[in-house]
Amino acid sequence: MSGVVLEDGRLRVTGDLGFHNAARLWRESQPLFAAGGGPLEVDLSRVGRADSAGLALLVEWMREARRQGREIRFLGMPPQMLAIAGVSGLADLLPIA
Repeated sequence: MSGVVLEDGRLRVTGDLGFHNAARLWRESQPLFAAGGGPLEVDLSRVGRADSAGLALLVEWMREARRQGREIRFLGMPPQMLAIAGVSGLADLLPIA
């Protein structure tokens, strides 16, 4: 099962990121964003499959971080997600580390 948790100051995402769970992961992440301040790192290294809805979730996380005045970085983005970001023109907009 996929999920998102706050661990050691990082949002850690596990499992698949896609149409079937993006809305649920968005809801799960809301209290985690509110839990702290300062820069936020999102660890995607444990993500399995991803689709465009998963990428849209990253964009929403980026927007939420900006609304809160926080920096955000995405770490360990899977190759499949990087490819979708490249094709969609988002690769240069997302803060990918």
